[in-house]
Amino acid sequence: MLAKITSKNQITLPKAIASQFGGVEYFEVSTDGDAISLRPLRRSRADEVRQKLELLGITEQDVADAVAWARSSE
Repeated sequence: MLAKITSKNQITLPKAIASQFGGVEYFEVSTDGDAISLRPLRRSRADEVRQKLELLGITEQDVADAVAWARSSE
């Protein structure tokens, strides 16, 4: 398969390759001088937790208050 680099230094991955990484938005790019490597970056568990807290309406202040409460009951 071929991929062409554009005048804006963009590369479109062939559909057969990109479809193997469904849901991946970002890739880590590295080189050894002779080849370019792409590694898919998957969402971290921390991102999932933040998303769930937001969905539940729990704010950073709520978390800080809960931690303060837990520490004060020792």
